[in-house]
Amino acid sequence: MTAEPYPVSEIVASRRPHRKDAARNYDALLAAAREAFAERGAEASLEDVARRAGVGIGTLYRNFPTRRHLFESVYAGEVEDLCRLAEEVSGLAPWDALTSWLRRFVAYTVTKRAIREALNDESEIFLACRDSMYAAGGPLFTRAQRSGDVRTDMDFDDLVRMIAGITATNFLDDAQRERVLSVALDGVRAPLSRGAAGSREDRDRG
Repeated sequence: MTAEPYPVSEIVASRRPHRKDAARNYDALLAAAREAFAERGAEASLEDVARRAGVGIGTLYRNFPTRRHLFESVYAGEVEDLCRLAEEVSGLAPWDALTSWLRRFVAYTVTKRAIREALNDESEIFLACRDSMYAAGGPLFTRAQRSGDVRTDMDFDDLVRMIAGITATNFLDDAQRERVLSVALDGVRAPLSRGAAGSREDRDRG
């Protein structure tokens, strides 16, 4: 896989300030907003976001004039991270590359769920982010399918919807989420691949 000019990358680049000090504040605000939205949902206080970033509320509004603008920028940043990770893991074995990407996708859905109501599914930025995410993760899925690791009676959209559905529910803790995700991913593996993995694990225990 080679780097692609994902639509979301253009959105992120166009919004990020060029001056180094302004860019640092912008990045700090995005990181703080991502954390606040994950913890408290879309109603997280903008004053709290500014405090976490270590800047004044005026700096926040200079970078993000409206709450929606901040939502969009956080969302686009999360999707760009997913696109970048797809490139980083593409050298791994097909199944390892796919599951590494999917575990980051799980973290992304937590932020998405927090701000989903503020974004229209038909908005330009939402569609650009969706196209970018599928362009990044789709080849990892296809590669794992061609290697015989993933069952052939499903497509990438099926997988995305399954993982999104799992992460939409509330879990007791991260350990429970990981167990449920592992069970789901086991169902994604091709039968022969699951058997081979089990044999390897048995040999390792022996």
